[in-house]
Amino acid sequence: MARFEGVYVALVTPFTSAYEVDYKRLAELCDWLIQQGVHGLVPTGSLGEYATMSNEERAKVVETVIDAAAGRVPVVVGSAAPSTQQAVAWVRHAKDAGAAGVMALPPINYKPLEHEVVAHYEALNTVGLPIIAYNNPHDYKIDLTPDLLARLSKIEHVVAVKEFSGDIRRVHDILAKTNLEVMIGVDDLAMEGPLFGATGWISGVPNALPKEGVELFRLAREGKLKEAGELYRRLLPLFHYDASPQLVQSIKYMMGLSDFPVGPTRPPRLPLPVADYEAIKKAYEFAVNRKQPQ
Repeated sequence: MARFEGVYVALVTPFTSAYEVDYKRLAELCDWLIQQGVHGLVPTGSLGEYATMSNEERAKVVETVIDAAAGRVPVVVGSAAPSTQQAVAWVRHAKDAGAAGVMALPPINYKPLEHEVVAHYEALNTVGLPIIAYNNPHDYKIDLTPDLLARLSKIEHVVAVKEFSGDIRRVHDILAKTNLEVMIGVDDLAMEGPLFGATGWISGVPNALPKEGVELFRLAREGKLKEAGELYRRLLPLFHYDASPQLVQSIKYMMGLSDFPVGPTRPPRLPLPVADYEAIKKAYEFAVNRKQPQ
């Protein structure tokens, strides 16, 4: 059985109109998502705007999510930081706070050599918490290829990969070359991934539509292609926004459409052009009402 199985929501971080972290709303979001059936929560990832937070805010966000989950679902904490030493400190904080694991990017500040990537994960490994390696070659300068993941999989606590390359062939190659669990990391492969062996999905749009996300992943894992395909086609226009650099603004807007507003994004992320919001609204209406966007 997979350690990190099912739909793990990469949480947005609610902010007040004054751009302060809204911890009360964050706890409410965690409770609501758990009630809707999600299998895990992932705070302080890119979607959670971790890079805009002070150390005190970031630590409190992690602690708030773990307290709100109250053992009902696992919490996997994003550990990205400018230096290996800082990332190790965030893994240690996650462990002390009671997290089930961490989602760990490779070095993010420049294009590292492979031995530097391995050394980075070896340092994280010393904390003793399960690690989901996060491959995102679109936003960062290193690609955790299947061959490189095969090296990383020999590190004791590296147990899974969040695969965000957008290439479904990677799932097959990773499963063939490693013993890692594969978690789909980009929403618009949320059907193909589980059909071909991914046991988890670290998801974005299910912040707004958790029931639909859980149902889609279940249907795909069970091989129910007709039912999964129908639901997937409704959600796909929304899922594409998860692969956009403006995913945070887009998903927070979707949450307002779902009657669960979570406030603005922190600068440098600013509101999107009106036309973008109109397109998101049409895609959302198609997802929930089956009304084809015009």
